[in-house]
Amino acid sequence: MKLFYDTIHEINICDYAQEQVNTWAPENMDYEVWHKRLQVKLPHIAENNGEIVGFAELEPNGHIDCFYCHSKYQRKGIGSKLLIHIEHAAKFQEIKRLYTEGSITAKPFFESKGFSVVREQQVELRGVWFQNYVMEKYL
Repeated sequence: MKLFYDTIHEINICDYAQEQVNTWAPENMDYEVWHKRLQVKLPHIAENNGEIVGFAELEPNGHIDCFYCHSKYQRKGIGSKLLIHIEHAAKFQEIKRLYTEGSITAKPFFESKGFSVVREQQVELRGVWFQNYVMEKYL
């Protein structure tokens, strides 16, 4: 939860307004909601010396949700390794297509890994609008 909050407030703030960032990752996030979510989603975790430095959720339909790397570990290969792991897990599950709703910030990363933009979209979260991209990659 802290990694999610810190990454959005320290990295995504470069591409989104303060109001958007505060809505996306509010200061008063509900621990119980996150705990229940993680029990259901069972995220893939990247660690460095026992510290969580990234996580991603792969759903059975190929949807990659919550793909985040620690703000202090950007551009160190964590995301690349995490995505390779996700792709291997997807192939093992016989998933043929991965897709995500990539943020403005994440779009270049996913494009560099072979994802294509299907469409740009505007999504609403708690009354605030965000631009992101539906992106996909066939395995």
